Amino acid sequence: MRTIAGNPQGTGCHFAIVIARFNQPVTERLLDGALDGLRRHGVRDEDIEVVWVPGAFEIPTAAHALARRGAVDGIVCLGAVIRGETPHFEYVAAEAASGIGRAVLATGVPMSFGVLTTDTIEQALARAGGAVGNKGYEAALTVLEMVDLLRIIRARHDSPEE
Repeated sequence: MRTIAGNPQGTGCHFAIVIARFNQPVTERLLDGALDGLRRHGVRDEDIEVVWVPGAFEIPTAAHALARRGAVDGIVCLGAVIRGETPHFEYVAAEAASGIGRAVLATGVPMSFGVLTTDTIEQALARAGGAVGNKGYEAALTVLEMVDLLRIIRARHDSPEE
């Protein structure tokens, strides 16, 4: 039996962070966490590109365009969708999730889903550096691990059979 696992290390890799401006007091904290995660795992500031979009719905479009451009190894997607009084929450959250998933499958570039979907602003803040940790940091580690894992898988596929 073979076990394949990636490690969250990003030395020599290039990353983008696509971040929604909507709910910016929350998303800026997610950004701080993501940057901390990338830096702690070997990514230099000059190898990080931060791209702001209006809201979570627009994240997949920017992420897909960045991936197709080919200059990044992975993309951290960050946003915050907080439930309101209308069904708008469900549509935005669902489209952000499915759009990011489609972008990953279409391009093969690893992307993490760091879009909070909470009932209240308090829950969002708790997950953006508060009592529950920072989901931006976790999203950065996810993309780092996936970049390394895909590198390993692709290297094994490209190497001759043993």
